[in-house]
Amino acid sequence: MAEQKTINGHVHIKYKGERCPVEVVKKRSKEFYELMNSRRTIREFEKTPVPREVLENIIKTAGTAPSGANKQPWTFCLISDPEIKKEIRVAAEEEEKISYSSRMSESWKNDLKPLDTNWEKPFLEDAPYLIVVFRQSYGKEHGEKIQHYYVNESVGIASGFLIAAIHQAGLATVTHTPSPMNFLGKILNRPNHEKAFLLLPVGYAKEGTYVPDIHRKEIDQILESY
Repeated sequence: MAEQKTINGHVHIKYKGERCPVEVVKKRSKEFYELMNSRRTIREFEKTPVPREVLENIIKTAGTAPSGANKQPWTFCLISDPEIKKEIRVAAEEEEKISYSSRMSESWKNDLKPLDTNWEKPFLEDAPYLIVVFRQSYGKEHGEKIQHYYVNESVGIASGFLIAAIHQAGLATVTHTPSPMNFLGKILNRPNHEKAFLLLPVGYAKEGTYVPDIHRKEIDQILESY
């Protein structure tokens, strides 16, 4: 049993973090960077099934993210039902058609050209799973409204954990954010205090898929030291 003590009337347990030799820390940090640097956005998926256990582990990993006052203001909806996936695709493409025809500026569309995107989203049906991340503007416990703090920041961090976990498991995804996304709450019958934050198709990248030859900014372009 973990060592514990009471602080301000609440139980705290002794932290048992791993303290590694500095060379191990260096090695692990470099290996994780190299793993994540190989991550790419994928829009073509195999229909090969993925064990549900893998998706549950990925979502549990996202649930370990820090959050304001530990309120964990997120809901992850995991969808494999083909009919629901089709319904989501139809609704998403309706919004995307409008975006590409009238909502998006010309400069925005020009910036997207190297990525070869358009309003069609077949990956929403092809990928074996969809994960929809919802942010909870407030919580509910025993019928009572519970205040949440730093909701967008907390859900954003959890989504980063989720994407990293997907890649670490050997799967692929694309961060899809059709705007507006209200249709997701309606299709999935989510309560009013939950708002769609992110839609992620998850599966194996299709064999022979090509991705744009993009490059990440160098460390001196993203780091300021003081």
